[in-house]
Amino acid sequence: MKKLVGFIGWRGMVGSVLLDRLKENNDFLNFNSVFFTTSQIYGKPPYVLNRVSSRLEDAYNVEYLITLDIIISCQGEKYTTDIYTKLKNIGWKGYWIDASSCLRMDKKSIIVLDPINFNDIKLGIEAGIKTFVGGNCTVSLMLMALGGLFSHNLIDWISVSTYQSVSGSGSQSMLELLQQIGYVYKNISMYLSSQKSILEIEKMFNASLNKIDYSSTKLKGPLLGNLFPWIDKSMNNGQTKEEWKGAVETNKILNSKKYIPIDGVCVRVPSLRCHSQSFTIKLRNDISIQEIKSLISSHNSWVKVIDNNFDSTMGELNPLKVTGTLNIPIGRIKKLNIGKNYLSAFSVGDQLLWGAAEPLRRILNILVNK
Repeated sequence: MKKLVGFIGWRGMVGSVLLDRLKENNDFLNFNSVFFTTSQIYGKPPYVLNRVSSRLEDAYNVEYLITLDIIISCQGEKYTTDIYTKLKNIGWKGYWIDASSCLRMDKKSIIVLDPINFNDIKLGIEAGIKTFVGGNCTVSLMLMALGGLFSHNLIDWISVSTYQSVSGSGSQSMLELLQQIGYVYKNISMYLSSQKSILEIEKMFNASLNKIDYSSTKLKGPLLGNLFPWIDKSMNNGQTKEEWKGAVETNKILNSKKYIPIDGVCVRVPSLRCHSQSFTIKLRNDISIQEIKSLISSHNSWVKVIDNNFDSTMGELNPLKVTGTLNIPIGRIKKLNIGKNYLSAFSVGDQLLWGAAEPLRRILNILVNK
């Protein structure tokens, strides 16, 4: 008998991408589906094969939820904290798959990224683990890019600067950035073909952005032509929570016997989609660039080593090239002058795919087919 799978939060960005991926791969053929909502109860669900209910069910109906074999939630931390706890308290034995961060560090959960930790996922299922959580987007993308080095225990530590797209802050932030673009263009477009100097136009550009009232916006400031070197809330050691996640989640996913220090600065940039990362890596051994490239490129089917030259870098190593794909290009690979064991690299990945939806799709299929 096919497993019964419930979907919550499927309208959001991660949920929408997840549904698209499930449809593209004909995954809905393998299980029965029920779609839930927190706001439009008894509305019309999306069309998929093997849909059990012809209406949207109440996402807070615990009596219905306990009948499910698997629940996959992209609804956010507040929903998970409420409903997951209630289900566990009444003895629900099904599998919970979550996109939010609130269960990642729970000792009874596994952060899923099966090209990296499939064996731990398999052992966890055999041991009775029921909670599987998608990891932090930059962590997952880093592990996919550098998996060949991690798997051979070659990384001593990493310092990373992330350049995270506005969609990482949600759909409202994307909309606000586009609104900033439209507002500024409306104010300066008539001057772009005039005799005014570029410095005069630049002043108009800045003045236009400064006229906007950001008090009620999610971005809280102009991101167009700008960047924010701060993501998430403050920790007590000078880090932001986004920076803290880099080390703790990486080491949990890898099930590291020796803790690998990872730290850096996370920056919000005005690209719409994809997160980029610049790595400074201390290697345990002095190995050649050619061997490094071979280890990286042979680790998984999605990572692609980009030659360290201008044309390849400009053509392949950027968000617009990667958006909407599962490709993980990594380039600018070079030894640093500070020492023979020091390496730099730059990678880009779609944070809505390998950084969010794809690991959830894959663990769903693993649980359905186990």
